[in-house]
Amino acid sequence: MAPRDLEQPVPDQHGVNLFSSDPELAALLPLYLPRDVVERLLPQLEHLGGLAGGVLDTLAHTADRNPPVLEHRTRSGIDAQRIVKHPAYVELERVAFSQYGLAAMSHRAGVFGADRPLPAAAKYALTYVFVQAEFGLCCPLSMTDSLTRTLRKFGDAALVERFLPRLTTQVFDELYQGAMFMTEQGAGSDIAGTETRATPDGDAYRLYGDKWFCSNPDADLAMVLARIDGAPAGLRGVSLFLLPRRLDDDTHNAYRIVRLKDKLGTRSMASGEIRLEGARAWLVGEAGRGFVQMADMINNSRLSNGVRAAGLMRRALSEALFVARERRAFGKRLIEMPLMRRQLLKLTLPAEQARTMVFQTADALRRADGGDKTAYALTRILTPLIKFRACRDARKVAGDAMEVRGGCGYIEDWSDPRLLRDAHLGSIWEGTSNIVALDVLRAIRREGSLPALQAHLRGLLADTRMHDGARAVFEQTLQRALARAGHAAEAKAEGDVLARQAGSALYHVSSAIAMAWEAGRLGSARRMRLAQLVLRQRVLPQDPLGGDDAEPDWLPGLVGAQPGGAAAVESIHLF
Repeated sequence: MAPRDLEQPVPDQHGVNLFSSDPELAALLPLYLPRDVVERLLPQLEHLGGLAGGVLDTLAHTADRNPPVLEHRTRSGIDAQRIVKHPAYVELERVAFSQYGLAAMSHRAGVFGADRPLPAAAKYALTYVFVQAEFGLCCPLSMTDSLTRTLRKFGDAALVERFLPRLTTQVFDELYQGAMFMTEQGAGSDIAGTETRATPDGDAYRLYGDKWFCSNPDADLAMVLARIDGAPAGLRGVSLFLLPRRLDDDTHNAYRIVRLKDKLGTRSMASGEIRLEGARAWLVGEAGRGFVQMADMINNSRLSNGVRAAGLMRRALSEALFVARERRAFGKRLIEMPLMRRQLLKLTLPAEQARTMVFQTADALRRADGGDKTAYALTRILTPLIKFRACRDARKVAGDAMEVRGGCGYIEDWSDPRLLRDAHLGSIWEGTSNIVALDVLRAIRREGSLPALQAHLRGLLADTRMHDGARAVFEQTLQRALARAGHAAEAKAEGDVLARQAGSALYHVSSAIAMAWEAGRLGSARRMRLAQLVLRQRVLPQDPLGGDDAEPDWLPGLVGAQPGGAAAVESIHLF
């Protein structure tokens, strides 16, 4: 065989380790996790990164092309619904739930031999790598994790004792997966319009009604919103229930999957419509406070959406960087061309912002779960911020990264189309962009989150080595963003029109300050440049007809075109 026959005409990084090829992830871990946890986690991340870049990526591609199928009857004519999943998807489930315990590690000791539950940042670091191979399964993972959290927080002790072991086991054949059945066709995001009824039945309830969009519809347990007979209209009449798929006698509970959805993305994972026909369920928490209790599960799922968006952007960026380094055109590698470097920079900024916000929010969640009320207020605003902005950024990053591969990027043989289709999910599920942007203002109005965010960001700035001129720009921009968000929140309904603008400003400023803090801790001039570029390109005013004519000498090193020169963090001032 001639040597040319062995060359790859289109650069293909299949088989790369998606963790070891991303050294900045390993560098960030000690900033957010205790040393012993980092030491325990690194071998797991290294192994998962190898799987994600090879075996898992192949399984995910196969599962995407072979979506689940709903069967209503057995071949002998017995009514017994089941969802048939492709073996590739089942193998992905085994890796995520069983081998890595991604839904269990926040709730019990024992995962990776740890003597206590692992911090949220550990779970999200692993999920960040896993989702670069498979996006769809991360929805059932998140719902199982979130259902477990909500059940432990609000559920009756007997329910927790009964179901917690099955929700957190790593024995695959004993595992219970979770779901939430909330959306109704007539209500959508307006939970006050919930029409599903709950009729008392001894120590439980019977549920009647239709749920319009239910992912993981054959889950063993689901959280369901319903209105108890005689309850008042509006949110105060909505309660939360735990719905089992099978009853104690191993018969199916009284609800049917009407059909599965034919979705744009996340094709590997089933989503369907549910009809409740007197299904038996247990009340979770106080009657009439279902929305408050379900909100805890939704917020956890929204953070997971942000994690998935961050991981998806990293995979898209990784593919684009590889193609740019390996592909030659017009006698040069693509990455040697200034215009390509500018495009890669525009992919890098939102990807790095999202990763930093994942760790910042996870750390706030850890402190909030430990009883820190200020951290709770901080979590309440960071969560909708990352859900709103990172999920929107992922759509553009996935599309622009596809363009780097060119025509092949539009072909389903490659990961690019799947990434692009999946990217659109985050801006819709668990609240559309408008709904989540308004939740940022709700956190400010009801939870006192703006002072908590201000104190947190000012603390990060105070703890960061930085050029004096750059510090002044950060402080001034922070003050303007806080003032804008405060004005939007105080203006009540009139201020709601500013929700998206305020949310974007807070996200960009928060991520830039946190990235600068990371840069100071790591002594990374590269990361300090990225932090300042976030402000310069995504917040501060720009003249579209102005700007520098020449490429900065540091830009090639920033996108990996050539080794970056040594520079002190305190010397970086790009404004």
